[in-house]
Amino acid sequence: MKLLLIGNKGQVGREVEQSTETAGDLVYGFDIDAIDITNRKEVFDLFSKFSSVDVVINAAAYTAVDKAETDKELAYAVNRDAVENLALACKEYDLPLIHISTDYVFSGDKTSPYSEDDEVDPLGVYGKSKLQGEQLLFQSWDKAVVVRISWVFGRYGNNFVKTIVRLAKEREQLSVVRDQYGCPTPAADIARVLLHIARKIEAGCDRWGIYHYCGAPVTNWYQFARKIIDLASERVGLKIKQLNAITAAEYPTPAQRPMNSVLQVDKICHDYGIEQHDWMDYLKNVIAEIDL
Repeated sequence: MKLLLIGNKGQVGREVEQSTETAGDLVYGFDIDAIDITNRKEVFDLFSKFSSVDVVINAAAYTAVDKAETDKELAYAVNRDAVENLALACKEYDLPLIHISTDYVFSGDKTSPYSEDDEVDPLGVYGKSKLQGEQLLFQSWDKAVVVRISWVFGRYGNNFVKTIVRLAKEREQLSVVRDQYGCPTPAADIARVLLHIARKIEAGCDRWGIYHYCGAPVTNWYQFARKIIDLASERVGLKIKQLNAITAAEYPTPAQRPMNSVLQVDKICHDYGIEQHDWMDYLKNVIAEIDL
């Protein structure tokens, strides 16, 4: 299988590349240092050179949730405009597109898991820009799969796991929000899902549309932090002595987060035969491999 991978140096992109190396697939990977996806001409020029690939995967995104509130122009350029550019290029060369989106397209007011058919109502610029990217994608091209994911962590880049480990080495006390619920999703697991979908598409599957995927089980940020600290303490000495559970109201941030962003994964399991994995298994591997 031949893939054109946009965002190959991010958390998920790097895992996709590593997975394809062992599988023997051919991947043409590009990131911001090689292509400005907000520039339509650059996108079309790139696609003209790789029009024979089987599938395009877009793992590029502006993901600084709080910074997006003031950096609106760039957030919309990357999460909305660039997605339209990629969709139009895929349409020009008749290439299937797999695009990553987010749980932040929802308000979090619902008390049960969100399905693909639930009403979207993002709270901040990040979620709004990602939602508009989804909408422009499907207005431009119909051979597309959008995979909404949540609470991404992994070996690469900046994420909650690495932040908690760093702070636990520096401080005796930490306070973490306990009333926001979701599902951590390992970058390596996301790569598995994306490549599974890509291979299905290459084999002729045409189940286009929006899908949800996340790890299991459901947790909150405090419980997640507790697991991270427990595992990290087995590898290295930590300074932390007390982990405090607080409410989101006690920890205000520039961008409001959904209180519940648990995603229902029945559709992707049914249509693509994808099994939901336990994030704890991946967390143990990540803690074992990252530099502590």
